Amino acid sequence: MLETSARLLELLSLLQTPRDWTGADLAERLGVDVRTVRRDIGKLRDLGYPVHAVAGAAGYRLGAGAKLPPLLLGDDEAVAVVLGLRTAAGGTIAGIEESSLRALAKLEQILPTRLRHRVAALQAATVSLPAGTPAVDADVLTAIAAAIRDHEQLRFDYRTHAGDEIHRTAEPHRLVHTGRHWYLVGWDIDRKDWRTYRVDRLRPRVPNGPRFTPRAAPEVDPARFVSNAVSTGAYRYRARITLEVPAAVAADRIPPTVGVIEAIDERRCMLHTGSNSLDEIAVYTGLFGFGFRVHEPPELIEHLRALADRVTAAVAQE
Repeated sequence: MLETSARLLELLSLLQTPRDWTGADLAERLGVDVRTVRRDIGKLRDLGYPVHAVAGAAGYRLGAGAKLPPLLLGDDEAVAVVLGLRTAAGGTIAGIEESSLRALAKLEQILPTRLRHRVAALQAATVSLPAGTPAVDADVLTAIAAAIRDHEQLRFDYRTHAGDEIHRTAEPHRLVHTGRHWYLVGWDIDRKDWRTYRVDRLRPRVPNGPRFTPRAAPEVDPARFVSNAVSTGAYRYRARITLEVPAAVAADRIPPTVGVIEAIDERRCMLHTGSNSLDEIAVYTGLFGFGFRVHEPPELIEHLRALADRVTAAVAQE
């Protein structure tokens, strides 16, 4: 009985991988014959696990059932899940902290000692800074994701940057997380253009609008589209600045919410950024610690010249 139970668990673990298994493949992995595999498949089905036969392939696949089967994780998978749950417990999605802690407590209780030491070492070596940004309601993220999946128009109330409440209708395309905020990328029905919306400022209306046929996505990928929109699109001044460092070095210093970085060659890159304040761009760029050259806007170039003159005068010897 013990040998059979262990084999059933191993069979269930194999079936949880995203592939179709033939009876011969399973028999080889389990060290039994195909007839035993068929009997074990029947036992799993009797226990309520939906093991489907794959038509035309003489194979098996584990489907979605009425209850969650035990997840049989490898060492690296278990460590990844624990660290992910710990991050979620203190993350930017409201409402899942308690659920994450409960799941974490269950998992850590059964972790083998070797994995417990790995997780503890990683946790001790890691310091997380608080996000300092509004948390997003998990139900709102779920509602948006469902509308994206089902190709349904999303109707929602939206609080603008200025604090005004407006009503929007959009064809949702993708959710993008920048590390600080969640954004929805969608086709705005009234503006007839692609737009980005901060999810923490968004309150969906029920029910959703009618179904739609997905249109061609923006020319750039959603993450880059959001980066462009939040770093330059909403501001009075849009700057284009050559940085005298490789793109990878600049990306370590400049988050995607501040600007879009494009490689020029192995030694230089182009920064596209924006602000309503010339002083803000001038000071922020000057504090990078590496050389740069401003191409536009002209107002920023003149502003930097005047600032340079004032700084030079301030340190000039009498």
